This record gives sequence, C-alpha cells and structure tokens, in this order.
Amino acid sequence: MNNILELKGKRFVQASKSGGGGGASMNSKKVVTREQTNRLLLKIGQIAEFWRNEKRPFDGVLISVYYNKIVAKSNRISGLFKGKDSNFAIVGAKFNEEKSKHIITYFLDIEDLEKSIDLLIKTSDILNSRFNKGINKSVFEDERVINAIPFKRFSMTKSDFKQVIADVSYIDDFEVESPTAQFKESIITLYNTRMDTKTLFKKIGIEILSSRILNNQTVFLDENQLKLLFEKAPYLVSMTTENLSNLSPDDFIEEYRDDIVTIPSPTIEPTIGVIDTLFDNRVYFSEWVEYHDMVDDELPKNQADYRHGTAVSSIIVDGVRLNPWLNDGCGRFKVRHFGVATGGKFSSFTITKLIKEIISNNKDIKVWNISLGSNQEINDNFISAEAAILDQIQYENDIIFVIAGTNKPNNDVVKIGSPADSINSIVVNAVTKQGLSTKYARKGLALSFFAKPDISYYGGSEDQYMIVCEPLGAASVAGTSYAAPWIARKLSYLIDVIGLNREVAKAMIIDAARNWNEKPTPEEVALYGHGVVPIKIDHIVQTKDDEIKFLVSDVSEKWNTYNYSFPVPLKDDKYPYVARATMCYFPVCDRTQGVDYTNTELNLHFGRIQDNGKLKEVNEDKQNQDESLNTGGYYLLENEAREKFRKWDNVKYITEVPTNRKQAKKSYINKNWGMEVKTNNRLDPKDGIGVRFGVVVTLKEINGVNRIDEFIKSCNLNGWLVNKIEIENRIDIHEKVNEDIEFI
Repeated sequence: MNNILELKGKRFVQASKSGGGGGASMNSKKVVTREQTNRLLLKIGQIAEFWRNEKRPFDGVLISVYYNKIVAKSNRISGLFKGKDSNFAIVGAKFNEEKSKHIITYFLDIEDLEKSIDLLIKTSDILNSRFNKGINKSVFEDERVINAIPFKRFSMTKSDFKQVIADVSYIDDFEVESPTAQFKESIITLYNTRMDTKTLFKKIGIEILSSRILNNQTVFLDENQLKLLFEKAPYLVSMTTENLSNLSPDDFIEEYRDDIVTIPSPTIEPTIGVIDTLFDNRVYFSEWVEYHDMVDDELPKNQADYRHGTAVSSIIVDGVRLNPWLNDGCGRFKVRHFGVATGGKFSSFTITKLIKEIISNNKDIKVWNISLGSNQEINDNFISAEAAILDQIQYENDIIFVIAGTNKPNNDVVKIGSPADSINSIVVNAVTKQGLSTKYARKGLALSFFAKPDISYYGGSEDQYMIVCEPLGAASVAGTSYAAPWIARKLSYLIDVIGLNREVAKAMIIDAARNWNEKPTPEEVALYGHGVVPIKIDHIVQTKDDEIKFLVSDVSEKWNTYNYSFPVPLKDDKYPYVARATMCYFPVCDRTQGVDYTNTELNLHFGRIQDNGKLKEVNEDKQNQDESLNTGGYYLLENEAREKFRKWDNVKYITEVPTNRKQAKKSYINKNWGMEVKTNNRLDPKDGIGVRFGVVVTLKEINGVNRIDEFIKSCNLNGWLVNKIEIENRIDIHEKVNEDIEFI
C-alpha cells in the first residue's frame, strides 16, 4: 500500500476574470411577440394595483416570476424590475412541481413595478410597429435589423429594448405567492422585507418574544399567532415547518444485559462533541464523557430518556470493543455530551437555539455528532430551519457536523427528515453488514439535487445488530443513529490526530466511499449517497500500489484559483494513468433563496496543460472557460450544468473510468498537470472570497506500475513540500503536541 501524500508549499495563484460579461442574451427556443408582452403587462399591472390597495405592514412589494426553465443567474431579469441589480432583490426561489422551471420571488419598490410597466409598454409598441411576427434569437442578434429601429421615437434605448426582450423570453408569468395555511405551532420563515421582525409583527397585531426569534426571518409562532398572520399577511410567509418533532426511531431493538469490563482512564485522546438525548453517568465509560444537561429542569425525565444518547456516546468512546467486526483502527475518543432532548417529542426550535449556544461556548471541538432527527419528511423547495442553522454555524466556524440520515417511522414516510438536509454536514445513512441498504433507511435527495445522505456506514440490522451500552447494560440496536458516530470517529481521527483540515478530511471520506464509481444510479445516490465508507482507517489514508493519491488545499480569493505545478510522471513521453479528484468546501448558504440555497459555486478543473494554455480536463468540463481562450463556441444550459457537472454542489467528484483498454495519454510541451478552481456567486461577489477548499486527487497507473517515488522526487524538484501521511508518525506528533510539560 502507498501512503497518501500531502502537498504543501506552493500556493495557488489567484486571477480575476478577464473581460466583462456579454450583453443581453435571448432564449433561443422562444419567439417574443407583442401578445406575450401585453399579457405580462396586464398581469404586472394587476399586481401593482393589488399592492396599491393592500394595507401591507411594510414598504415595498413581493412579486414572483414564473420562469420557463431553470435559469442561470445571467438569464434572470436584468431589464425589468431593478435592472442589473435585480438579483440583489431576490428573496426566494423554488421549482415548479415537475422540477423543470424556476419560480423566483423578488422584493421591490412599487416604483420598480411602475418602471417595468413603462418599459413593457414601449417594448410592445416597438414590436407592434416593427415586428408583427415577433423576435427570435437570430433577429435579436442581427445588429443590422436592431440598429434600424428608431429608438428615440419610442423614448427607449437600444440596450433597454434588448434587455427587456431577453427578460420576456425567459418568463412565463408573474404572481403574488399565497402559501397553504398552517395552524399548528410552527417555525415560520418570512420573506425579507428589510424590516425588523418584531416591528413587522407588531404592525400585523402580533406580539412576539425575542426568545422566539431564531434570526430576522425565522420565528416560532403558536396556533393563534399563525391564524392572525395568515389572515392579515399570508404573502409574507416563505416557508413553514411544524416545530414538534418525534425522535427518529431506532429499529429492531433487542436488549440483553451483560457485564462489561472496565476501561482505562482517558489521556490525550481527541474529544468529539455529541448533541443528543440525555447521558447516564453511571455507565462503565463515564470517565470518558464530560456531560452537560441542557434540558429544562422543570421537564420530567425518565429512564428511557437516557438510552439513546448514552448508546451513541458508547460507540464513540468504546465502539470497537463492543463491535470487534467494526475495528477501524482509530482507538478511543473522549466525548463532550450535551443532552438537549428527552426520548419523546422535542422542540426543534429550542434545540436549534441550544446548538448555537453550545458551539459558541466549545470552540475547541472540531467534530460534532448529531443523531437526532425528525420523523417529518424534508421539503423539496427549501432547506429545514434546523439544517440551515447548522450550515450557517459551519460556514462561520471551523467545525463539521456528522448527522444521522434518520429512520423510517411506521408509516409512509420515505424521504429523510431534518436536519439530515444540512448541506455542509456529512449525513450518514445505514447499511447492513453485507453493505446493502437497511429496511429502516430513508432516501434523499435534498432540494431534489444535493446528495443527502453523503455516505453510508454500518448501522446494524437483523443479520448483525450494533452493540451499544445503555443505562441498563449492553443492548443490540439498529439505526442510522448508530452509523453516524463511526464516521465522527474517522473524521476526528483525520482532523485531530492526522492534522488535516475539515475540507480535506470530508473529501477523503467521500472519495473513499465513491472510489471509481463514475455514475451511480439516482436510486443508489438517494439511498447510499456517494457509497459505503471502508471500515479501516488505513483504507482511507493509504491507497493501492498502482495508485498515487495526493491532497491539496487552499483558499479561493478571485475567479480563478489555479496551480499548474503537478509533475505527473511520464512513461515514453505519455501519461499511463486514469485520474479522479474529489473536492469539498463549506459555502455560505441562504435559506430564503429556496432551491438556490448555496451562494457560492467552486468548479473544479484538473488535467493536462495543452499547448494553447487550456486544461484538458479529465471529465471534459467546459464550464467557466476564459472567453479569450474559448474558440469552440461551447454553451451549456443551466440544468445540464447542474446535472452533468454538479454546479452549485459543495461536493465535486470528477473522474475518468478505468477500463481494460490500456491507452496512455498524450503529453504536451508543458509536462505538468494543472488544477483550476473557478468561483461564481449567486448574489454578493464577496461570498466567494476566503472560501477554503480541499481536494483529493488519485492517479491510477493503467499497467499496474508503482510510480509514487518518481512522483515524490518530481514534486520536491518543483518546489512542493511532500508530507507522507504515515499513521505512526502522526500519532507520535499528536502525542508530543498534547504532552504536559512540567517546568521546574
């Protein structure tokens, strides 16, 4: 086995995007006619009239645009509404029922609607005068035809006309959204109307306590408050989720009592945070657990409330001795356990607020395990409030959550429950000892796009239960709750012992699960995520003799973050390899944007450097080409970019597929390979500044030859500092760093 290599010392270069964006671009599949502009004009006029007559508790208007496709940022409204600044007015986004079109909600001033009405009237007049049959893309791009229009006579500029035509070519309709009324106490997310939440509710006639406000858009309302809100201002409601959740149940529990031997005292082992139900301090491993009871003292607590949390912590501390077949080689871990819920129903709102407090007061812990989950299914159009808070916490702090994929209750629930839709977290589903999906596992995806669960691991089943320690002794259990702690152990080992950052550690876990599986089926992704993680930590930090695996990490500061200094070894002036790369990053997310949840896209390119300076990507990805180099006229639709290249996903996996056909790759004048990370932002360009990424690259020699020594030598000659990830050495370093020094 070869050790994985960590490459350091050569920073990636940062480069801004050359040239500005192009002009207005029309939908090639549409013809814009006077009838269409008049229909939209009538509708937007009706909406403007509605808002003029509505006694609204805020200044401004809400309007939803029903687009005719999944639209890229560049194809959204840029002439109507607020012109080029319209993207900054977006307060919500979702898909239609078929998941084929965007519905995007904007918050505007009434003057923006009046200006849009004026632009549509002028555009309609020009169409009526000059284009009886409408305008298609070829006419739109014919400068001779467009320049012949007497724009001064219509009091309109050429650029405004073209932009309005482009806008209309992507629009089906305008609407004011009216959500389905919800009268059970719920967590409500409001559209952002630039008003303080308490002030807004006071104008509606609702008095709300500060303790019931999660952030300026998300609040917890009781039944009476909800009724008043839906009576007076239903259009304010962007999302609703019921507050009371049932703990996602364990499955097939068979208990037995047994005497478990003693355990040595903890020393310098890493600490993993656990946020769960209560912990029983009387168990044999209690010395390894620092326990904090966060549940209100006024609430009743019984013996059952201690079972789940105690069992989860027992796996983190002593899981290998309880389950020898899952000996991962990671040793034992200390636990800081926070009991935030009892075993029955719990308030999602209360737990979410507690998690924010817990993380802010325990900055020393990098890996956190959450094996709590809701029975309710996630929504296809928005991330749950709980998951959104976890994503925000991970963006703001150098930590990672490991979350159980939730279990099926005894009903028709199929999709995962919150907070397993957290995008920045690692979400873990369960498999049997044979690596097959369990009958209690639920399915993703999140927002019909993100691979949630991320990965799968062994959670116990009828053929081999998971052994845990509960307050009354050992127990045989099964559930995703007992798969997640094993992944928390592996992540803590990679981060706290090996010394990797969380981006690289997450990428290594996912890369090990995915391996060379280029295109798992949609059903496989929904159940297993990227795949089943190997049991042994050695199989994650080492690779086969015919593979070179290396890690790189840096920070994106500009549009193109690149490094062209990867000296892949040659054989007869060719490259005898197939390659893959896995990248992870933790973007800022915005729940109010609905399906357009991640604000920053990092697009990974890796491959040989061609003689024209462009990369020959291993996956033939032509997104984000520098226009000065792009001579192929390549254009990719937004939905294709999402499907083929995972645009807007914070996990990127690119690969070639090993085949029996052993054909080496051509080399070019520059014998190095290059990596580029292209950054795009949906809203604020500053969102992508300072986002750290971690990449795992694997080169598989097609003839089975071990070329790692040659690669290490070439890397050193190219200025890289090459660190071999040797477990024994890293353990020695970890022990030295944590050694108590006594000054005499």
